[in-house]
Order: sequence, then C-alpha cells, then structure tokens
Amino acid sequence: MNGPRGSLVLVATPIGNLSDLSPRAIEAISSADVWFVEDSRISGKLQSHLGVRKPMRVLNDHTKQEQIQRYLEEVVAGARAAVLTDGGTPVVSDPGAILCDLCHEAGLVVEAIPGPCAPVLALSLSGFFGQRFVFLGFLPRKAGEMRSEFAPFADSPLTLILFESQFRLKGLLEAAGKVLGDRRYAICREMTKSHEQVFRSRLPYVPTDGEVPRKGEFTIVIEGRRKR
Repeated sequence: MNGPRGSLVLVATPIGNLSDLSPRAIEAISSADVWFVEDSRISGKLQSHLGVRKPMRVLNDHTKQEQIQRYLEEVVAGARAAVLTDGGTPVVSDPGAILCDLCHEAGLVVEAIPGPCAPVLALSLSGFFGQRFVFLGFLPRKAGEMRSEFAPFADSPLTLILFESQFRLKGLLEAAGKVLGDRRYAICREMTKSHEQVFRSRLPYVPTDGEVPRKGEFTIVIEGRRKR
C-alpha cells in the first residue's frame, strides 16, 4: 500500500488507582490520533482526568469483524492508534487481540506500554509460587463446564489465575474444590482501590459475605498441586 502508514500502541491503564498511569502511558495516549476502547464511558473518564479529547472507537466482544477491518484500514491510512481496555493490559482476555494480530499481519508497527495487569498483580499478592502459571480468564457459567475446564489441572503443579464476578464466586470455588481437591487459593478483590482485599483459604471452603463482601472485581489465584 502507498502513502503514510500509522501504528498501533497497546497501553496498559489503571485497574483502579489512576496514580498507576505511567508518564510514558500518558504521553502515548495523549499523542494518539484515535483510541480503540472497550467502553467509551469508562475511557471518557480517563480523558477527563488527563484533560484530553480524542475520538474513540468501540472495540469489544460485540464489535463485528467488518468493523474491526475498518479500524485496521484507519491505521493503515496513517492514524496513530492507542488500544485501551477498561482497566489493565490490552489483549489479555480482551478483543483487542484481533486488531493487534491484523496490524502485525499488515506489517504495521505495533508497540506496547507496560503497566497494570490484574492477573500478574493477583499472583504477586497471593504469595503462591509464580514461576509457572496458567491464566484461564472467565470460565463458562455452568458448573459442569467449569469442572471440565479444571479437569486438566487436577494433578498439575501450575498455579491457576481466573477472573470471576461477585455473583458466581461460590459456584467457582465449589467446582474447583470438587476437581482440584484440597489446595490453597487467594481471592484478590478491588486491587489497587481503597477497599483492596486479599483473602486466603483452602478449597473447598467458600467465604461468607462478611469475610469477602460480594462487591467489586475479583481475581482468583489457585495454588498448583504441591509435589511431596
């Protein structure tokens, strides 16, 4: 293709505390021509915080392939585009991976600004062995399908990291307990925020609402099976 070609920059944004936004991240998103975002309302608050106004294009699970192709064409035409999630590192359990892949295939420059990442932060907070781990994202809603996802790790030493909503925490821990047996886990709730909490226990125990309020965002870390 002739003419100017743009670039894509993946920018990690705060998962709760806006002070976690790095100077390099501020520079990248402030100089971008367009933002590709999960939710324009959430990213709009970030624009207000920074005092910048940038056009935003929605890129989430509901964005059709044809629309993502048009986003690619916009970058190819010369736009310097920034990809942001609602919080954390783009492309990790995030539809931004599709656009990122297309940009690589088109020979465009793809950069990344490191920063907040909920799975890695939760792994650090858990205190569990973190050299070898698996990130499973959100599991299916049905108990049987959850158990099937856990099955390959029944005897595995790999530490597991998952996302879950406050409404399905009980079901996830029960399914994990049936498949994985007695092992330690940590619930990391509202990380970097004023009500941050790390609750540690052993499967299959399910904490009460008093122990872990069913409010906020949850990242679960389940320790791998220890070898005797």
